[in-house]
Amino acid sequence: MTGKPPVRVLVVDDHPVFREGFAALLGSIDEVEVVGTAATGAEAVEQAARHEPDVVVMDVSMPGMDGIEATRHILRERPETGVVVLTMSEEDGTIFEALRAGARGYLLKGAEPEEVVRAITTVSGGGVVFGAVLAGRITEFLAPRPQSGAAAAAFPGLTAREHEVLGLVAAGLSNGDIAARLFLSQKTVRNHVHAVLGKIQAADRAEAIIRARDAGLGR
Repeated sequence: MTGKPPVRVLVVDDHPVFREGFAALLGSIDEVEVVGTAATGAEAVEQAARHEPDVVVMDVSMPGMDGIEATRHILRERPETGVVVLTMSEEDGTIFEALRAGARGYLLKGAEPEEVVRAITTVSGGGVVFGAVLAGRITEFLAPRPQSGAAAAAFPGLTAREHEVLGLVAAGLSNGDIAARLFLSQKTVRNHVHAVLGKIQAADRAEAIIRARDAGLGR
Protein backbone atom coordinates (compact mmCIF):
# COMPACT_ATOMS: atom_id res chain seq x y z
CA MET A 1 0.00 0.00 0.00
CA THR A 2 1.43 3.37 -1.00
CA GLY A 3 -1.19 5.48 0.74
CA LYS A 4 -1.71 7.43 -2.47
CA PRO A 5 -5.31 8.71 -2.69
CA PRO A 6 -7.45 7.36 -5.52
CA VAL A 7 -7.97 9.40 -8.68
CA ARG A 8 -11.29 11.23 -8.49
CA VAL A 9 -13.19 10.61 -11.75
CA LEU A 10 -16.32 12.03 -13.36
CA VAL A 11 -17.89 9.79 -16.04
CA VAL A 12 -19.76 11.55 -18.86
CA ASP A 13 -21.82 9.67 -21.47
CA ASP A 14 -25.37 10.06 -22.77
CA HIS A 15 -26.05 6.30 -22.94
CA PRO A 16 -27.28 5.30 -19.47
CA VAL A 17 -26.38 1.60 -19.70
CA PHE A 18 -22.82 2.35 -20.77
CA ARG A 19 -22.45 5.26 -18.34
CA GLU A 20 -23.63 3.40 -15.25
CA GLY A 21 -21.89 0.17 -16.18
CA PHE A 22 -18.61 1.94 -16.85
CA ALA A 23 -18.90 3.95 -13.63
CA ALA A 24 -19.51 0.73 -11.69
CA LEU A 25 -16.48 -0.89 -13.32
CA LEU A 26 -14.23 2.04 -12.45
CA GLY A 27 -15.67 2.17 -8.94
CA SER A 28 -14.52 -1.40 -8.34
CA ILE A 29 -10.88 -0.41 -8.90
CA ASP A 30 -8.84 0.67 -5.88
CA GLU A 31 -6.95 3.41 -7.75
CA VAL A 32 -10.14 5.17 -8.84
CA GLU A 33 -13.01 6.89 -7.03
CA VAL A 34 -16.03 7.79 -9.17
CA VAL A 35 -17.32 11.08 -7.77
CA GLY A 36 -20.20 11.55 -10.22
CA THR A 37 -21.75 10.87 -13.60
CA ALA A 38 -23.32 13.10 -16.24
CA ALA A 39 -25.46 12.47 -19.31
CA THR A 40 -24.90 15.75 -21.18
CA GLY A 41 -22.18 18.30 -21.72
CA ALA A 42 -24.04 20.85 -19.61
CA GLU A 43 -24.34 18.33 -16.76
CA ALA A 44 -20.64 17.56 -17.11
CA VAL A 45 -19.74 21.22 -16.62
CA GLU A 46 -22.04 21.44 -13.58
CA GLN A 47 -20.78 18.19 -12.02
CA ALA A 48 -17.14 19.13 -12.63
CA ALA A 49 -17.65 22.43 -10.81
CA ARG A 50 -19.42 20.65 -7.94
CA HIS A 51 -17.10 17.66 -7.44
CA GLU A 52 -13.76 19.01 -8.76
CA PRO A 53 -12.61 15.67 -10.21
CA ASP A 54 -9.01 14.94 -11.07
CA VAL A 55 -10.06 13.39 -14.38
CA VAL A 56 -13.18 13.58 -16.54
CA VAL A 57 -13.84 10.62 -18.85
CA MET A 58 -15.73 12.38 -21.64
CA ASP A 59 -17.91 11.16 -24.49
CA VAL A 60 -18.04 13.40 -27.58
CA SER A 61 -21.47 12.97 -29.18
CA MET A 62 -24.15 14.15 -26.75
CA PRO A 63 -27.33 16.18 -27.14
CA GLY A 64 -26.99 19.92 -26.68
CA MET A 65 -23.46 20.81 -25.64
CA ASP A 66 -21.11 18.13 -26.98
CA GLY A 67 -18.10 16.71 -25.18
CA ILE A 68 -15.58 18.96 -26.91
CA GLU A 69 -17.40 22.14 -25.91
CA ALA A 70 -17.88 20.76 -22.40
CA THR A 71 -14.14 20.11 -22.23
CA ARG A 72 -13.45 23.74 -23.11
CA HIS A 73 -15.81 24.96 -20.39
CA ILE A 74 -14.39 22.65 -17.74
CA LEU A 75 -10.76 23.49 -18.48
CA ARG A 76 -11.52 27.19 -18.63
CA GLU A 77 -12.63 27.00 -14.99
CA ARG A 78 -10.24 24.29 -13.78
CA PRO A 79 -7.27 23.91 -16.17
CA GLU A 80 -5.65 21.37 -13.86
CA THR A 81 -8.42 18.86 -14.62
CA GLY A 82 -7.41 16.03 -16.93
CA VAL A 83 -9.86 15.07 -19.67
CA VAL A 84 -9.78 11.64 -21.29
CA VAL A 85 -12.06 11.39 -24.32
CA LEU A 86 -13.66 7.95 -24.65
CA THR A 87 -15.69 7.78 -27.85
CA MET A 88 -16.63 5.80 -30.95
CA SER A 89 -15.31 8.51 -33.28
CA GLU A 90 -12.11 7.89 -35.22
CA GLU A 91 -12.58 10.95 -37.42
CA ASP A 92 -9.48 13.11 -37.68
CA GLY A 93 -11.45 16.31 -37.19
CA THR A 94 -12.89 15.03 -33.90
CA ILE A 95 -9.51 13.88 -32.65
CA PHE A 96 -7.82 17.20 -33.30
CA GLU A 97 -10.75 19.28 -32.05
CA ALA A 98 -10.54 17.35 -28.78
CA LEU A 99 -6.82 18.04 -28.53
CA ARG A 100 -7.30 21.71 -29.28
CA ALA A 101 -9.98 21.84 -26.58
CA GLY A 102 -7.39 20.59 -24.09
CA ALA A 103 -8.05 16.85 -23.78
CA ARG A 104 -4.96 14.93 -22.68
CA GLY A 105 -6.24 11.47 -23.52
CA TYR A 106 -8.19 9.98 -26.42
CA LEU A 107 -9.33 6.37 -26.45
CA LEU A 108 -11.89 4.49 -28.51
CA LYS A 109 -14.79 2.74 -26.82
CA GLY A 110 -13.90 -0.92 -26.76
CA ALA A 111 -10.50 -0.25 -25.20
CA GLU A 112 -9.63 -2.74 -22.48
CA PRO A 113 -10.49 -1.58 -18.94
CA GLU A 114 -6.81 -1.79 -18.00
CA GLU A 115 -5.96 0.63 -20.83
CA VAL A 116 -8.60 3.09 -19.66
CA VAL A 117 -7.37 2.92 -16.06
CA ARG A 118 -3.78 3.48 -17.23
CA ALA A 119 -4.96 6.50 -19.22
CA ILE A 120 -6.81 7.91 -16.21
CA THR A 121 -3.84 7.53 -13.86
CA THR A 122 -1.39 8.86 -16.46
CA VAL A 123 -3.50 11.91 -17.25
CA SER A 124 -4.07 12.59 -13.55
CA GLY A 125 -0.30 12.82 -13.21
CA GLY A 126 -0.01 15.33 -16.03
CA GLY A 127 0.74 12.89 -18.84
CA VAL A 128 -0.83 12.45 -22.26
CA VAL A 129 -2.28 9.16 -23.56
CA PHE A 130 -3.68 8.00 -26.89
CA GLY A 131 -4.62 4.59 -28.22
CA ALA A 132 -1.93 3.01 -30.36
CA VAL A 133 -3.77 3.52 -33.67
CA LEU A 134 -4.62 7.13 -32.90
CA ALA A 135 -1.09 7.88 -31.72
CA GLY A 136 0.25 6.63 -35.05
CA ARG A 137 -2.14 8.85 -36.98
CA ILE A 138 -1.29 11.90 -34.87
CA THR A 139 2.41 11.29 -35.46
CA GLU A 140 1.77 11.03 -39.19
CA PHE A 141 -0.17 14.31 -39.22
CA LEU A 142 2.50 16.14 -37.25
CA ALA A 143 5.36 14.84 -39.38
CA PRO A 144 6.87 17.50 -41.65
CA ARG A 145 5.75 17.28 -45.25
CA PRO A 146 8.63 18.32 -47.49
CA GLN A 147 7.59 20.08 -50.66
CA SER A 148 8.86 18.96 -53.99
CA GLY A 149 11.45 21.09 -55.74
CA ALA A 150 8.95 21.85 -58.48
CA ALA A 151 6.37 23.10 -55.98
CA ALA A 152 8.92 25.26 -54.19
CA ALA A 153 10.10 26.71 -57.50
CA ALA A 154 6.52 27.40 -58.62
CA PHE A 155 5.75 29.46 -55.51
CA PRO A 156 9.07 30.94 -54.33
CA GLY A 157 7.42 33.79 -52.43
CA LEU A 158 5.60 31.54 -49.95
CA THR A 159 6.85 30.77 -46.48
CA ALA A 160 7.13 27.13 -45.36
CA ARG A 161 3.84 27.43 -43.48
CA GLU A 162 2.12 29.00 -46.50
CA HIS A 163 3.38 26.13 -48.69
CA GLU A 164 1.90 23.70 -46.16
CA VAL A 165 -1.44 25.52 -46.11
CA LEU A 166 -1.57 25.70 -49.91
CA GLY A 167 -0.88 21.96 -50.12
CA LEU A 168 -3.79 21.24 -47.77
CA VAL A 169 -6.06 23.59 -49.71
CA ALA A 170 -5.06 21.74 -52.89
CA ALA A 171 -5.92 18.45 -51.17
CA GLY A 172 -9.47 19.73 -50.74
CA LEU A 173 -9.43 20.46 -47.00
CA SER A 174 -11.64 23.19 -45.58
CA ASN A 175 -10.24 25.94 -43.37
CA GLY A 176 -11.67 24.11 -40.35
CA ASP A 177 -9.94 20.86 -41.32
CA ILE A 178 -6.66 22.70 -41.93
CA ALA A 179 -6.94 24.41 -38.55
CA ALA A 180 -7.45 21.06 -36.82
CA ARG A 181 -4.60 19.45 -38.77
CA LEU A 182 -2.09 22.20 -37.98
CA PHE A 183 -3.31 23.11 -34.48
CA LEU A 184 -4.15 26.65 -35.61
CA SER A 185 -7.23 28.80 -35.17
CA GLN A 186 -9.54 29.14 -38.15
CA LYS A 187 -8.81 32.88 -38.18
CA THR A 188 -5.09 32.16 -38.56
CA VAL A 189 -5.79 29.74 -41.38
CA ARG A 190 -8.00 32.30 -43.14
CA ASN A 191 -5.16 34.81 -42.88
CA HIS A 192 -2.69 32.32 -44.36
CA VAL A 193 -5.06 31.46 -47.22
CA HIS A 194 -5.62 35.16 -47.94
CA ALA A 195 -1.87 35.76 -47.98
CA VAL A 196 -1.30 32.78 -50.27
CA LEU A 197 -3.93 33.94 -52.78
CA GLY A 198 -2.32 37.34 -52.89
CA LYS A 199 1.23 36.07 -53.26
CA ILE A 200 0.45 33.61 -56.05
CA GLN A 201 -1.99 36.08 -57.63
CA ALA A 202 -4.89 33.63 -57.66
CA ALA A 203 -8.34 35.16 -58.10
CA ASP A 204 -9.97 32.68 -55.73
CA ARG A 205 -9.54 29.37 -53.92
CA ALA A 206 -10.50 27.34 -57.00
CA GLU A 207 -7.74 28.92 -59.08
CA ALA A 208 -5.26 28.38 -56.24
CA ILE A 209 -6.18 24.68 -56.14
CA ILE A 210 -5.69 24.27 -59.89
CA ARG A 211 -2.31 25.99 -59.87
CA ALA A 212 -1.15 24.12 -56.77
CA ARG A 213 -2.10 20.75 -58.24
CA ASP A 214 -0.34 21.61 -61.49
CA ALA A 215 2.78 22.15 -59.36
CA GLY A 216 2.37 18.76 -57.67
CA LEU A 217 0.71 19.80 -54.41
CA GLY A 218 -2.32 18.18 -52.86
CA ARG A 219 -1.85 14.74 -54.40
